[in-house]
Amino acid sequence: MTERDPDSESEAPRSPEGDDKKKERVIHTRVPAVLEQELKRLAENIRVPVSNLVRAILEDAVSMADRAGRGVEEELHKAATNLSSKREAILAKKEKVVAQKALEGVIGFQPLVLASEAICAKCLTPLHPGDEAHLGITADASAPRVVVCEPCVPKRASRDAAKTSPETPEK
Repeated sequence: MTERDPDSESEAPRSPEGDDKKKERVIHTRVPAVLEQELKRLAENIRVPVSNLVRAILEDAVSMADRAGRGVEEELHKAATNLSSKREAILAKKEKVVAQKALEGVIGFQPLVLASEAICAKCLTPLHPGDEAHLGITADASAPRVVVCEPCVPKRASRDAAKTSPETPEK
């Protein structure tokens, strides 16, 4: 006696046209008696075999699930994009606040050449030994040290401009 492959039982017979014909499979399932009666009644009302009705219902269900899945995927993508942009805005705002507070309490700057690693308190750029930087001098000796890179040191352009202004009387 030959052993039978369980998958081969559910395959439809091969057509003479070959593989370009759609292969259909048979699925056996148990359903409650109430559902069976409902399917038979509906099939009779629309005058189609129960198997065709079940196939149509399954195809519609799979199609709807696919559309719903795509819709959910799109919504998730939109939500992720929205969260990402809000996160970036919050981080930018935080960096701006940190940069403003970094120089709080500093009354002046002393230029120096770094002997060890540091991070600019204003722009958070890593600074390396040998880099030129500025030490923030505060009135409170217990305040944490503030080191800033050259571009972050406030400039005194307004004072220089006032000296060369034509409105200032010369002596």
